[in-house]
Amino acid sequence: MRFLLASASPRRAELLQAAGFDFDIRPANVDESVRPGESPGGYATRVATDKAFAVLGEAADRLVLAADTVVAIDGQILGKPVDSADAARMLRLLSGRRHEVLTAVVLATSDGTAETALEQTAVELAHLREEDIASYVATGEPMDKAGAYAVQGRASRWVTRIEGSYSGVVGLPVALVFQLASRLVATRLDRTGDIDPG
Repeated sequence: MRFLLASASPRRAELLQAAGFDFDIRPANVDESVRPGESPGGYATRVATDKAFAVLGEAADRLVLAADTVVAIDGQILGKPVDSADAARMLRLLSGRRHEVLTAVVLATSDGTAETALEQTAVELAHLREEDIASYVATGEPMDKAGAYAVQGRASRWVTRIEGSYSGVVGLPVALVFQLASRLVATRLDRTGDIDPG
């Protein structure tokens, strides 16, 4: 089982590597603008699907793996901050509150067969003082992270509770990836007659 990872995220690559998966990287360039009325889960699933199909022509015998992670609070989607002020705004929204981290995962084969799932994890942050926010933003760590924080980085000191997939919050729910890949491989083998479905 070898993946073609449609992502430039070093965190996703690190998670796959740590879990022992073989993969190649082909970042996908897709429109990640939020559409009017789009739900957080719907948005993440659409973007992950677009990423997967953007590189599908390069799949060959590999499974294309794409994912998209968003933070949601009060129905609002928090993607990656556009600048330091935006990062500080997001952190103020999350301060002392519970929010949801949603990661959509799409696995696809070269013939267009796909498995899609959405991992949802609840995360609670401690109260952040203005000086905490300012010093954290100054590190630059929030700038390429959904919701403007890295659960595995400096922000870990403020994460008081996680209910769900930790790796999903980092950016890729590894157990879910394995489940989807196993299902997709089994389906493909069934179809080619290489295994007995009974």
